[in-house]
Amino acid sequence: MSVIKRFFSGKPSSSHNTDKTPIIKSSSNNAILMSIKQIEHPSIEQIPAPIKSKTTSSSLNDIQSLKALKLNEGSPLEDKKENQPLPPLVEKQTCKSNHETKPKNETSTSWSINDFEIGQPLGKGRFGYVYCGREKRTRFLVALKILFKTQLKNSKMEQQVKREIEIQSNLKHPNVLRLYGFFHDDQRIYLLLEYAPGGELYRRMQKEKVLMESEAAGLCNALNYLHSKSVIHRDIKPENILVGKYGILKLADFGWSAESTTACKRTTLCGTLDYLPPEMLDGRGYDEKIDLWCLGVLTYEMIIGKPPFDSQSQHETIRLIRSIELNFPITTSHDVRDLISKLLCRNPIERLPLKDVIQHSWIVKNADIKSIEENYIKRKSTLNK
Repeated sequence: MSVIKRFFSGKPSSSHNTDKTPIIKSSSNNAILMSIKQIEHPSIEQIPAPIKSKTTSSSLNDIQSLKALKLNEGSPLEDKKENQPLPPLVEKQTCKSNHETKPKNETSTSWSINDFEIGQPLGKGRFGYVYCGREKRTRFLVALKILFKTQLKNSKMEQQVKREIEIQSNLKHPNVLRLYGFFHDDQRIYLLLEYAPGGELYRRMQKEKVLMESEAAGLCNALNYLHSKSVIHRDIKPENILVGKYGILKLADFGWSAESTTACKRTTLCGTLDYLPPEMLDGRGYDEKIDLWCLGVLTYEMIIGKPPFDSQSQHETIRLIRSIELNFPITTSHDVRDLISKLLCRNPIERLPLKDVIQHSWIVKNADIKSIEENYIKRKSTLNK
């Protein structure tokens, strides 16, 4: 698979090769994407550990607790020691558990970092780190996403984090990564996320070159669910899709998600250049149909091995997107060509609705969950090397 060029409104992660400079910026505060980037064999010294300190915990729908995360000047929640080194991990736990129960009670009001055993680091992002964590009482595994308040404040990302928590905490679907809860202390915000043992879809695509068609089917149901909740994801791409048990794909990272309303269309320019729809590039208002475009680009990349408008320059990529010049390898099936072509339409109204995507012949033929499980088990030893 050729190198997939990613564009962020900030410095690209070193874990992804790129030969282009970032060009995509938010219309507000030049915010950058909050994708969790996987790290190849990181050492404990490379990633600081959380401090075991007094925390304020929150239930999933506690709006008052979200308001408490405000980071104005002089706020007691502000981190006054941003550059102070953090202590090493007290203990390292392996991420293995046979328990399928939920961590404590999702409406618990007594979360603290002391409730968890901190395990191996899973990745890092612009504003913090991700660890494997295990709730001590139930032995339930989570991905513990730790965000630094000072960094969020300096980048003016407080409202985006609040929106991410508000939206993701209310989503419950097999193909959507769960947010079980959150809590915070003087310096950090802790998000308790569903643990996905397969890691990023992006990494698996690099290792396996091309994924099987059947693994895209669940994403259609995930998007249909989001749109039924009036939520636009706005940043669908392999880096923001995780691989759960049996290879089931999980839509993650809701940092750029937003509410979809019929009264007012969105205008924010955000996301990844290879995945941007024509209406966003042209500065026109958009709605949830941009997710349909992204689904078409994702399906193409998963099947073909590279984005449909991939090129050697930003200008050429933009030209290809606006002209919708699609080229398929000769081995591409008629069904998948038909589906992608119906999703990548210039006019958003003409894009295939999700209800029709789910019923499309290519999806129906490849949506066998049992087959997904069997194929994942067969490849498990290779993927974990």
